[in-house]
Order: sequence, then C-alpha cells, then structure tokens
Amino acid sequence: MTQQSQFALLGKKRFLPFFITQLLGAFNDNIFKQALILTILFKLSAEADKSLLVNLCALLFILPFFLFSALGGQFGEKFAKDALIRQIKLAEVCIMVLGAVGVLLGNLPLMLAVLFAMGTQSALFGPVKYSILPQHLREEELVGGNALVEMGTFLAILAGTIGAGIIMANSAYASIVASSVVVVAVAGYLASRGIPRAAAAMPELRLDWNILRQSWLIMKLGLGQRPAVSRSLIGNSWFWFLGAIYLTQIPAYAKDWLHGDEGVVTLILTVFSLGIGLGSMLCERMSGHKVEIGLVPFGSIGLTVFGMLLWWHSGGFPEAAQPHDWLSLLGHGQAWWILGSILGIGLFGGFYIVPLYALIQSRTVEHERARVIAANNILNALFMVISAIVSILFLSVAELSIPQLFLTISLMNIAVNSYIFKIVPEFSMRFMIWLLSHSMYRVEHRGLEAIPDEGAAVLVCNHVSFVDALLIGGAVRRPVRFVMYYKIYNLPVLNFIFRTAGTVPIAGRNEDLLIYDAAFKKIAEYLRNGEVVCIFPEGKLTTDGELNEFKNGIERIIVENPVPVIPMALQGLWGSFFSRDPHKGLFKRLWSRITLVAGTPVAPDLVRRESLQAQVAELRGERR
Repeated sequence: MTQQSQFALLGKKRFLPFFITQLLGAFNDNIFKQALILTILFKLSAEADKSLLVNLCALLFILPFFLFSALGGQFGEKFAKDALIRQIKLAEVCIMVLGAVGVLLGNLPLMLAVLFAMGTQSALFGPVKYSILPQHLREEELVGGNALVEMGTFLAILAGTIGAGIIMANSAYASIVASSVVVVAVAGYLASRGIPRAAAAMPELRLDWNILRQSWLIMKLGLGQRPAVSRSLIGNSWFWFLGAIYLTQIPAYAKDWLHGDEGVVTLILTVFSLGIGLGSMLCERMSGHKVEIGLVPFGSIGLTVFGMLLWWHSGGFPEAAQPHDWLSLLGHGQAWWILGSILGIGLFGGFYIVPLYALIQSRTVEHERARVIAANNILNALFMVISAIVSILFLSVAELSIPQLFLTISLMNIAVNSYIFKIVPEFSMRFMIWLLSHSMYRVEHRGLEAIPDEGAAVLVCNHVSFVDALLIGGAVRRPVRFVMYYKIYNLPVLNFIFRTAGTVPIAGRNEDLLIYDAAFKKIAEYLRNGEVVCIFPEGKLTTDGELNEFKNGIERIIVENPVPVIPMALQGLWGSFFSRDPHKGLFKRLWSRITLVAGTPVAPDLVRRESLQAQVAELRGERR
C-alpha cells in the first residue's frame, strides 16, 4: 500500500473544506479576542481597571466550555455532523455581525457579550470538530489529519494574534476589525458548505438541557472509558495546563527577563507556535502513518528537558537603554538558547498532543465519540483555570520567578505523566518498541495490508532474534498478542513489555505441561475475542540463520479456532546483536535495514505446518 504524505489530505474534498472551516474559525476568534484586549489596554481611559477587564475577557471566553461542551457533545451524536457544522458557522456570522457593531460603536459591554457568544460557539464546535475526523479519514490518515488540524489551529491562533496587533496600530482599526471578522466568518461558512456528509452517530439520543447534570454525566462517560482513553483525556488536558502557563507568562517573561518590547513577545509566540506545528507535522512520519502512542512518552520527556533548559538559560540577560526589539535580541547568543528551548517545548508538545487526540478518536466507539471529546473540552477548560490559580499561587504567594515557575511545571510534568504511564503501561511499552525500531534498526514493511483490520487472525513468522516480537508489534497497526517461549518471556526489561502487550508464555509439553495447556487456553480466548495472535512455529530461535522445523502447535490452534493464517517473514536480522549469530557484535549492522513482509492469508482448512514453513521460507528469500 502506497503511503502518501499527510499534505495530500489538503487535496481531498473529504478533508480540505473542514480544514479551512476550522482554520478560519480559530483565526477569527483570535482576531476579535486580541483586538478586544488591545482595545482595553490602549484605547480605554486611564480610570478603567484594565487588569480586571483583561481577566474578565479570559473568563468570558473559557466559561462557555464549562457550560456548553456537554450540549455540544450531545449535538455531535444526535445530528449529522456536516449539517451541524454549517449551523454553527452560520451562527458565527450572526455573532460577528454583532461584534462588528460593537467595535464600530466602541461599545465595550456589547463586545464582551460577543466574546462570550464566541466562546459558546467554540464550545459547541469542539466536539464535532474532532469526532468528524474518524468518519472522513482512514485509519492510516488519522494521525496526519490530526497533525494538520493542530498545526493549522496554532498557526491560526498566531496569525490572529499578530494580525490584531497590526490592525490595532492603524488609525482606522475599528472599521478594519469590524469588516475582517465578518468577512472571515462568511468565508468560514462558505467553506463549511463543502464538507461531505457525516451521518449522525446516535440520532435517537434524547437531548438533556440540564447543563450541570449532563456535564457531570459526560465527564463520567469520558473518565469511565478504558484506561488508555480516560488517561489520554487527562494527558491532553495536562498539555493545555502547560500551554496556558507558557502562553500567559510569555509577555511578562519577554518584558522583565529579556528586556524586550512587543516585537519580542511576537517572536517568542511565533517560535512556540512553529514548534508545535513542526512537531505535529513530524508525528505522521515518526509514527509510520499509524496511531503511535509511543510518541507520547517521547514528547513528555522533551517537554520536561526543554522546560528545564528554558529555566537554566534565563537570567542575566543584558539590558539596554531602550527595550530590545526582536532583531537586536537575536544579536545575543543567550537569546538563541532561550528561543531554541521554546522551540523544543513546542516541538515536543506536538509529539505529545497529536497521538493523544488520535488515540481518543480511534479507541472511542462512534456513538460516544462526540460526548467523550466534549468531556475532554470540559477537562481542558478546568485545567486551564487551574493553571491560572497555580500561577498566582507560585508567583504571588510562593514568590517564585517566572523561570522558576517554568522549572516547577517541568518537574510536575514528570509526576503527572509517570502516573499516566503507570496506570496505562501501554504508553511505555509502545515507546520502547518505537525507540528500538527507530534506533538500532530501520524497519521496512511490505504486504502488511494482508492483515485484516478487524476479526481474529493468526500470524506465523520465522524466529531470528530476541526482539522479533517488538519489531512485529511496532509494524502491525492492530494490537498483536504474541506466543513465545517462556524463558524469552521472562527476560529482564523485555518481560515488562511482553506482559503489557498480553504476551502468552509457552513451554514444551514435556517441559511444563501447565504452561503448555494454559497457553492454548489463552490463545483460544484471544481468538474468540477477535484479536490477532502471532506465533513462532519453530519454537526456538534459529542458531544458524535458517528456519527450524515448524511444530504442530499451529495446526492444533487452527483446528480448535478456525481463523485465517497470515505467513510472515523477517529479513536481515541474522547477525544483529539480538540474534544468536556467534559472530554478532553490538555495532554490527547497527541501523541496518530490516524488512517485515507478509504473504497471502491461508484459509483455516488449508493450514498445514509443512506448507506454512515453505511459504515463510519463500517470503524470507535468501536474506537471512
């Protein structure tokens, strides 16, 4: 199967109209919100309590996510998502017309009311925004689609924030802002008309208009999902906790620690947003076009490391007679270390957040997906409010400096993600698999589309090294339950991965009858549940690079559980450090290219161990 770049989605009618719609919505939100904040700061009379009004703006925009996300989740299940998006975008046009009137009249109460309405519209749009993607994208496109959405959202936020600053510097700012927000809203609505049909997941759902009750029920639904999903919701919200602290403190950090002007603030925001965009884009390539949650621990490590580096390089920045502009700032070597740290935070933030969104979408049943994403939005809002409280406590009560706050949340990141990875060890397991397949080996895949997307199947493969299961598990899109010799299963370090992956230890009948019988019972259970099981029919590692005789266990499995069998072969592993080649070495064939190739599925009634051995040998060829 040819794998296209994620940017190919921008040429697809099933993605491009939606992408433009959400991009313009994020851009418009930030144009209006930032213009309102700048109006309060620079256009109001000196008697106004500007700090109070700015904080009121933040509250008015985030409050609807507490109040209306649950309703948005219900709407996303009950109604066709394409039609719902068009209704929401039409409401945005009406809201922005009122916003334009408020800007032209300089009517602050009306502008604040419009800001609240914008937050409401965003709260209703959020659940349908992410739940529509799995309906229009194939599984292998889901990570790329989420990456584009995340990149587009952050770049739209950046463009809206910078654009508002440029507009507000113009003497005719009111008319420019008023016309811009209406034109962009209309463009967003027109783009939404091109979104293809996305049927309602649960049209029979009865709407519950009790906001508090439904919010509580939706939170229970979200946090009551399987651990991988529920902890992903927490991890997702934790990212927004970190992001809210960084974004909130950047203006004061630029002014007080870098002695910079507004241009320095814009530079830092640009670097941060570009980092997230770049990290999001790299996710698809680094994950092999599948939902690879092994990137989440990788992203978490980077968030901590670069957060600590930002703290380390802050302080002692040279002052000047006038505040540094962005160009003069770049003349100092220390600034490059600081900007590099900020870029790293954004980059690894992209690695962290994109797989989490993709996991939530892919592992939530369709008729609950919009409500689970609504629960995620409520949690996000809650964590962002908590981030403001934490910042106040650390900066005002504990009297930490802003760099010390960055250090503190970087250390908190270790604690929070250690909890998540302990509850869901699959994250750590997938990280170790991803690390192996991207460090010691370069793994090429051929023919893996033969493995069915759903339903039970048995994979049979040659057994070359101690890490065969890790390489196969990292290549196959579905979770694979491996059957392996119990002494390999019990190897230190690897045992953690094998246990987490639900591996079945097996022994010879004459070696340990209890382990032998228990293995076949567990295999039967997995296959009854529609899972994929992989066995190494040789029963042991090769000692000379050639195939050993296949045992009859595969025939017993298929007689008791008649499911398709897919022959597979690993090429190029013999001679690696984890093989039994007597001439192996740690650096021998390091970063060598390994190929995993799958053949045509074999019907249950045609399964014979001799013919399977011949097929695996043919697939492997001469490359041991």
